[in-house]
Amino acid sequence: MQISYTNHTLEKLELLLKDLGYKVRYEKGNFKTGACMIESSKMVVVNKFSNLESKIVSLIELLKTFTVDDTLLNEKQKQFYYSLQQTSLEF
Repeated sequence: MQISYTNHTLEKLELLLKDLGYKVRYEKGNFKTGACMIESSKMVVVNKFSNLESKIVSLIELLKTFTVDDTLLNEKQKQFYYSLQQTSLEF
């Protein structure tokens, strides 16, 4: 699957994370990856100064590391999530 780097994709990722119980915050910081996990809490912090592509790639990479309970997702979100799992990112 080819990921389009648009605000719509970013919104879909944010909604997916929210439905999985994660809170997404945009903060300034000097972390390079664009997103990080705070301890073991269900909070994702995204560097608000990162460009759109970097934010999307970082959120997808983070999602790939999570153990996901897909019963929390509707069918459309499950399809999106599984397509993300099949995606190889080039940055």
